[in-house]
Amino acid sequence: MSEAMLRLSGVEKIYNRGQTSEVRVLNGVDLTLARGEMVALVAPSGAGKSTLLHIAGLLDTPDAGRVEIGGEDMTGLTDRRRTMVRRQEVGFVYQFHHLLPEFSALENIVLPQLANGVARRDAVARAQALLEQVGVGARAGHRPSAMSGGEQQRVAFCRALANGPRVLLADEPTGNLDPGTSDQVFAALTGLVRGTGLSALIATHNLDLAARMDRILRLDQGQVVPG
Repeated sequence: MSEAMLRLSGVEKIYNRGQTSEVRVLNGVDLTLARGEMVALVAPSGAGKSTLLHIAGLLDTPDAGRVEIGGEDMTGLTDRRRTMVRRQEVGFVYQFHHLLPEFSALENIVLPQLANGVARRDAVARAQALLEQVGVGARAGHRPSAMSGGEQQRVAFCRALANGPRVLLADEPTGNLDPGTSDQVFAALTGLVRGTGLSALIATHNLDLAARMDRILRLDQGQVVPG
């Protein structure tokens, strides 16, 4: 079996409501994502997909269980170390692109690299190469407001991969697009994932897109089961 790039073991997350009741969102989640694997995570709204992705990407901490990235246990890391691992090892894509509106497409991809200590010349070259790979190289100098929704999301994909992460986490990355654009954007995302060999966990309501991935997992009553 390929090396596990992301592993969740017995992960639990509980939210309190008032003083007497609690909501157990994740109830002993076990999940393994192999190197180079593209996995769909399917569940209804409110089932805990976003919570799971936030814990997997070190944006949130579980109440129990452990998270491993690249074989390293993330449990108990300092906030500074978690931030460093997240910046270097994990890429995030959301339903809405969240690009910085005052910067061009190229600059949106350059900035996270500069924050990670990459020289500007190298950062620009990588940003342009990523944009070319998803078919929007000619839009490098455009601000988000001058781009279509599909183009904006492709730029967001490039930004997520700017620092060469080993794990990509995507939360409904095509959920805000029409079906035709969704297919094109998903094809661009697949090309990036396959071209770089990173591991991707993609939450989606779109069963057609899910069927194109290596595996489908379903979040059911706080646990991950085969789809």
